[in-house]
This record gives sequence, structure tokens and C-alpha cells, in this order.
Amino acid sequence: MSKSYPKKEKLKSKKLIEQLFSEGQSVSAFPLRLVYFKTIFDEDIIAKTGVSVSKRNFKTAVDRNRIKRLLREVYRLNKTMYFNNITTQYAFMILYIGKDKPTLTQIESKMKHVFEKFSSKVSE
Repeated sequence: MSKSYPKKEKLKSKKLIEQLFSEGQSVSAFPLRLVYFKTIFDEDIIAKTGVSVSKRNFKTAVDRNRIKRLLREVYRLNKTMYFNNITTQYAFMILYIGKDKPTLTQIESKMKHVFEKFSSKVSE
């Protein structure tokens, strides 16, 4: 698995996003929340992922976009570590639910924690 984040791995389908939030499960490690849903894609990819930041907590688009860039970058750099032993396909939405502006290292540690929780919950 390469360390890129191509278009086919991005979660863009409105139907799939609605299904993800209505039927999906979630794990949290403040300030991140991961909503996941087991599904089947036409492409041979393991996961489609989207990121979201609340407009309620961050009024300016500059702040929201910066946090989304950080979330995508941490996901891109570490996704090989998360999905080495997973064979089923998932749709993910990573939500930033905190009120403070994070740093890259903070997001990286919490992202690892939330994906460890996800792995343990899926393996049960």
C-alpha cells in the first residue's frame, strides 16, 4: 500500500456518507471521532476516507481547512500501518470534535489511538 491519498480513496458519495452516519459505528479518542462502516467497493481498495471539522467550533474557513489538511496528511502518512492486516473494505469519516487548534503531533498521536481502538473493536 502506497503512502498516497488518491481520488479513488476519498469518500465522496453522498449516499455512502448518509449510510455511514445512519448505520455506522464509531470510536473516539478526544478530539477525534472515527465513524466506520463495513461496505463493498467496485475498486480494489481497502478504505475510502473523508474528514470533517465542525463549523460550530471553528468559525473561519481558514482554521477548518488547516485542520482538515492536517487530518488528511496524518492519515496519508500512517495508513499503511493501520491497514496492513485488514482485508475487508470500510468507509471512514474522521471528525475533529475539539475546540482548540491542534498541532500535527497531537493529531498524529490521537489518530494512532483511535485506529488502535478501531482495530481492537473490529477484531472482536
